[in-house]
Amino acid sequence: MSERLCLVHYHEIGLKGKNRSTFENQLVTNLNRALRGHGVSRIARISGYIVVETEDRSATPELARIIAKVPGVARVSLAYRTNLDEREYCRAAISVMREAGDFYTFKVHARRSSTAYPIHTLEMNQIVGAALCEAFPEKKVDVHHPDLQVVVHAVQGSAYVYAAYTRGVGGLPVGTAGKVVTLLSSGFDSPVATWMVGRRGAICVPIHFSGRPMTADTSEYLCQDVCEALAPSGCIGRLYVVPFGEHQREISLTVPQDLRIIMYRRVMVSVAERLARIEGAKALVTGESLGQVASQTLENIAAVDDAVSIPVLRPLIGSDKTEIMERAEQIGTAEISMQTAPDCCTLFMPRRPETHARLSAVLEAEALFDKDAMVDDLLRIMEYRDYDTCPSYHPPKSLRMRHEELLPGGYLPELDSRS
Repeated sequence: MSERLCLVHYHEIGLKGKNRSTFENQLVTNLNRALRGHGVSRIARISGYIVVETEDRSATPELARIIAKVPGVARVSLAYRTNLDEREYCRAAISVMREAGDFYTFKVHARRSSTAYPIHTLEMNQIVGAALCEAFPEKKVDVHHPDLQVVVHAVQGSAYVYAAYTRGVGGLPVGTAGKVVTLLSSGFDSPVATWMVGRRGAICVPIHFSGRPMTADTSEYLCQDVCEALAPSGCIGRLYVVPFGEHQREISLTVPQDLRIIMYRRVMVSVAERLARIEGAKALVTGESLGQVASQTLENIAAVDDAVSIPVLRPLIGSDKTEIMERAEQIGTAEISMQTAPDCCTLFMPRRPETHARLSAVLEAEALFDKDAMVDDLLRIMEYRDYDTCPSYHPPKSLRMRHEELLPGGYLPELDSRS
């Protein structure tokens, strides 16, 4: 008697040596969270794979597609599991061929993860191949370039038989690479940058700077939609929203017009750094691409980075807009980002922004207003929304207290060692 389940393959995790089990266990945890409410009865590790079993013993392509969105998954196969009995795994192979759709040539690829099974893989190939040739006399065997490859894998007392697979996003399980604060807008770039860092195992804590009350709050709802779209990956822990409009107006009335954008961004990354200390995050993430807009020249990037003391990661720095938009389509944020919404990025923009800022001039302009007091006030009015999709995210204790109780530097004494 065979059952159909999802066989989860991974590549990069398999190279982790002695730490491999830690990554596998985290992937199992993340899959359990991603598959809640989908009739899954058991998720377990076997030799080099993870199996996802369903209550009705009949996994579906839809379940495989959900699994494929979880970082760490290289591909997902709908596989039949049988006893190590020739007749059973031959019947399963015939079922796999019937479900495969249009093809003309095939081959059988047998594997053993344990030599306890006495039949050699060459003999398994012959046994299964003969059964398939008898069941499908119109199909031809091609061992070099087949249209379809039927895999029969003997592992831990069972045979797993499959052919087709769904490609996964790859990468590493979320929760294995620490925590980052990502500067998120509703545009194309920053959602993709957030997803890319999450795909490398990081827990992402987005912070969105809204133009409210000088603009509508539309961008805030779009950012919530972005977080919902990224939820299947399990990388989003909490979304913070900072109403920045009044403070932008203050900056625009104080500093030279050509330095406004750089000053906005220096304040934003300073707030994000303070939040990172509260959250215990180790880096900031932005969606900047070199030379794409005026603020993204090397000189201006350096002028913004000078405002913070933690790393600023830019996963899209070498990407062009077409590549970024294609990735947005793949991860499901493109339709959201196509919607126009006024936000802080379009508020009080200068006619001729500086493209090659000198740090000395930037620091002189910054001295014209009380930046530290502004950062404190923005933290005080900051709002947030939690997402129950990242099992490794734990809200910081400090945000259950009044912001007035935060020490200079933005963190509480008990969190000092994590900053």
